[in-house]
Amino acid sequence: MAVKKLNDAPPFNPYGVLMIGIIGVSTGSIFARLADAPALVTAAYRMGLAALMLIPLAVWKAGDELRSLSGHDIKLAMLSGFFLALHFATWISSLDYTAIANSVVLVNTIPLWVGLFTPLISKDRMGGSTITSIIISVIGAAIIGFGDFATGGKALWGDLLAVCGAICAAVYLLCGRNLRRKLSLLSYIAICYGSAAVILWLVVLFLNLPITGYSTQTVAAFWAMALISQLIGHSSYNWSLKWFSTSLVAVSLLGEPIGSTLLAYIILDEGLTWIKFIGGLFILSAIYIAASGEK
Repeated sequence: MAVKKLNDAPPFNPYGVLMIGIIGVSTGSIFARLADAPALVTAAYRMGLAALMLIPLAVWKAGDELRSLSGHDIKLAMLSGFFLALHFATWISSLDYTAIANSVVLVNTIPLWVGLFTPLISKDRMGGSTITSIIISVIGAAIIGFGDFATGGKALWGDLLAVCGAICAAVYLLCGRNLRRKLSLLSYIAICYGSAAVILWLVVLFLNLPITGYSTQTVAAFWAMALISQLIGHSSYNWSLKWFSTSLVAVSLLGEPIGSTLLAYIILDEGLTWIKFIGGLFILSAIYIAASGEK
């Protein structure tokens, strides 16, 4: 069985929270499109504003737990934040070198890397349904990007960055799975998001990227990404890590391109092709198979 059973019952329906997470993170690419700013600046504002809203609440509601955390737990949460920041930095940077399709497909190999790393750094064990769902989900992601791939030396570097982004996201999820067994959501994400924000802002300042002078629409997009995409979307996934295996959460992440495609069709009037529809069916099937294996 892929998931480890817990003695306490979840306060909310875990599948419902996971669905909220999918919807939340699906808005990220829409808001990023509306933000007229360098990609790394957008990521830094996303994490920075999220941490700005979150940390005071965490100190108020979970201050005692934060003060009682062991050095090991704090370091592991900061390590998770480091890999979250590295995920954003490498994946977003890949868009400057390779086609969006290449980047999306390769960064969505997260379930594959989770499957490879799980036996090494987690107590979770994968069953046949989990392995099947990982394979189907990666095929679905490849179908969505099929036909739009770019080739060449520059594209190859971008592809490598996207793969690094997937690996970093897998480690971020696995660290979160280990910590969420014993830490509250507020304590974990306060340290994780705060660490990621500091790292991304250091990168932005080091590269001397512009951090002011943006339009009202761009600033609004920054806040929307922080609140909806990060605090609601990513935090729903992090909450789910206590109740589901990392593999299921990773496979569910692939619901993002489906949600993003539908939102782009509705909000930005972008085309919805049969290829994307078929790829989406593969991913939805993979999520269903993975979820069935958790029961």
